[in-house]
Amino acid sequence: MEPTETPIFHHTLPLQLRFNDVDLLGHVNNSVYFAFYDLGKSRYFEAVKAQNIDWKKADVVIANVNADFVSPTYPSEPIAVQTCTTEIGNRSFKLLQQIVNTETGQVKGVCRTVMVGFDVKAGTAAAISDEWKEAICRFEGKELRKK
Repeated sequence: MEPTETPIFHHTLPLQLRFNDVDLLGHVNNSVYFAFYDLGKSRYFEAVKAQNIDWKKADVVIANVNADFVSPTYPSEPIAVQTCTTEIGNRSFKLLQQIVNTETGQVKGVCRTVMVGFDVKAGTAAAISDEWKEAICRFEGKELRKK
């Protein structure tokens, strides 16, 4: 289900383009967008938890990723990845991300990710911890838990 309101992105990470991000057509290769989204997720979670995260002990993992490529990105463009959480359930939460030109505001790509709770020791899905739920709602400044 798509968000019913316009998302507010409380987390923006400026991105540095590298020479090898550009393909023969002269724009950023589509595969690179996923690295940008991953970097945005990592920094978003660090901001939400206000600490570095030990990913070897992480209790959330990616279950699904869907990306839309909206407009080509060229090496001369200043870009950033914006990230927010749109909904929190008992065993999962949804992230929305977009890559934007920071000068024009033009959206270059949109990514929707479902994160699920994970028990590292058992290697199985688990409920999202109250710690994560509370930290996300506090960071986003609103209640996102499904009723």
